[in-house]
Amino acid sequence: MDVLIYLVPIALSLGLTGLAAFMWSLRNGQYDDIQGAAVRVLSDDDLPS
Repeated sequence: MDVLIYLVPIALSLGLTGLAAFMWSLRNGQYDDIQGAAVRVLSDDDLPS
C-alpha cells in the first residue's frame, strides 16, 4: 500500500502532462485542416518527370 503514495502522484502528473500537450496542440492549430491532410496523401509529387 505504500507504493500508492508514489504511483498516484505519478499517474496524475502523467495525465496532466498529456492534457497539457493536447491543449497546446489545439491552441497551435494542429487539428484545423483535417481534409487537407487526406487530400495531400493522394498527391503524387514524388513521381519522376
